[in-house]
Amino acid sequence: MSDPIIPDVEMTSDVAVAEAVEITEPAVNYSEKTLAELIAVFEELAGNEERMKMAKDAEAIKAAFYKRLAKEKAEAGIAVAEVVAEDAEDEVETPQEESVSTNPFTEIERGFKEIYASYKKERAEYNRQLEKEREQNLALKEAVIADLKALLEKQEDVNATFPEFRDIQNRWRAVGPVPAQNYRNLNETYQLYVEQFYDMVKINRELRDLDFKKNLEAKEQFCVAAEKLAENENVVEAFHELQKLHEQWKEYGPVAKEYREQIWDRFKAATAVINRKYQAFFEGIKEQQADNLLKKTALCEKVEEIAAREVNDSNEWNTFSKEIEDIQQEWRTIGFASKKENQKIYDRFRAACDSFYGRKRDFYNSYKESINANLERKIALCEEAEQLKSSTEWKKATDQFINLQKQWKEIGAVPRKKSEQLWKRFRAACDEFFAERDKNAKPENDFYGNFKAKQRLIEEIRAYELKGDDSDAAAMQEFQKKWNEIGFVPFKEKDKVAQAYKDAMARFPSPNRGGNRRGRGGKPQLSEKERLIQKYNQLEQDVVTYENNIGFFSMSKNSEPLIRQMQERITQVKEELKSIASQIQALNAAEEQE
Repeated sequence: MSDPIIPDVEMTSDVAVAEAVEITEPAVNYSEKTLAELIAVFEELAGNEERMKMAKDAEAIKAAFYKRLAKEKAEAGIAVAEVVAEDAEDEVETPQEESVSTNPFTEIERGFKEIYASYKKERAEYNRQLEKEREQNLALKEAVIADLKALLEKQEDVNATFPEFRDIQNRWRAVGPVPAQNYRNLNETYQLYVEQFYDMVKINRELRDLDFKKNLEAKEQFCVAAEKLAENENVVEAFHELQKLHEQWKEYGPVAKEYREQIWDRFKAATAVINRKYQAFFEGIKEQQADNLLKKTALCEKVEEIAAREVNDSNEWNTFSKEIEDIQQEWRTIGFASKKENQKIYDRFRAACDSFYGRKRDFYNSYKESINANLERKIALCEEAEQLKSSTEWKKATDQFINLQKQWKEIGAVPRKKSEQLWKRFRAACDEFFAERDKNAKPENDFYGNFKAKQRLIEEIRAYELKGDDSDAAAMQEFQKKWNEIGFVPFKEKDKVAQAYKDAMARFPSPNRGGNRRGRGGKPQLSEKERLIQKYNQLEQDVVTYENNIGFFSMSKNSEPLIRQMQERITQVKEELKSIASQIQALNAAEEQE
């Protein structure tokens, strides 16, 4: 049996809230998952017994899949059509005559569409069946109301009508949910007829009091359950359980008049506690989401500022890339913004990151073109040296080789894989010419005689006693003049004798030896060799930094991709160090030949 309808604004509003409540955030963040992981997650969902109640997760997975698919297509250089939400709901077409696409993204998308379409079809059937059942329940409850109305019109003895009334109540409670738009009117009509039954039919007081007592006991249990729910820390769960209690409360009839207000006030008080906690909970979520939005906006501004910087070399790109990676790591520690703003702020952050990495990619593409052009120039020098190595015009060819070596030093870096191979090829042509020249030296160009003369001059330099005055500078200039007047030495001896001369001359204090080159403002202008040495030292420091970073990353979860990337970079830098070392050796050799 049911209570009389008691107009109560708070209760009515609580029920309305219950019908409208919906958790807006999906239980899992799918945006960081790969395409394969998203497909696997969707397949798991499709096999879940509760899958028909997981529509929000299904839509969240679909949205994450198409966003990830569009991103990976763009990164692969594949044109991406605009993806709309309805795309995944279309029927999956599998042409009979067409072969399977060689584009992996096409096959991945086709596979996802198949399982998604199957799920949507099943859910549509589920919803149709659910709606059909609710319509059937509506018809059953309308029939119950019709029977109750007919019972009231009989006006028979209570001993005959009361058992039938009990049966009608049991039938009403056994029927499941009805369409939402019919619920309120249907329930109010039923409650009205129940009230009329208790008020209009002259029922035996003893039976009525017994019925009132049973209803009071049931509703006291509802109050106890509601008060216990008010202590539940899971506010959302407590709120949903409360709505179930409200529905059960309505299924029971009235209590004695002297208890009606008291029992309802008790139930209403517990309801108010839960409602206040629920409201406060979502207000707290809103505040946290607003704070998250402010933090993410600040990160967007940082990335946008970095992306707009003027960058001129790879070291700066690497430094700024590290800053971007740190900001991205911080971004992942911040929770969601509101549903309205979350996608917008993510798109802004993603656009700023893409802008930075796009400029970085353009820089390295330009750098690649430069080193490829250098490669072509050095290949041309190798070919020219190989054509010249057989010349017997020793003086002319020597000058030409020296010029080729000078050009070689002026050319910038080439691809690492080609650098050492090219240098060996160029050096081999030079060595072959100078060895042949030395073997065919004429008396007037006595290379071994020159070698002996330079050895004697080195001994003279070593024997010179420094005076500590201007005469030392004059002596040094005289030694330099004599050295330059002596001709070429055998090619195989040139490195050794040149080093011995440098070591001997190093005794003389001369801050300007070698000529300090100065650019604008009096600042030293680095030679090619000095620039390479500086770059070599910087790269060595980079290797130390990268190795330290690997030790840091190894302490965090999901860091394998970062560690692998860092190890690859270390390998690249070490290869570059080898290339620079070869270039420095080549410059040393060319200087000594001069």
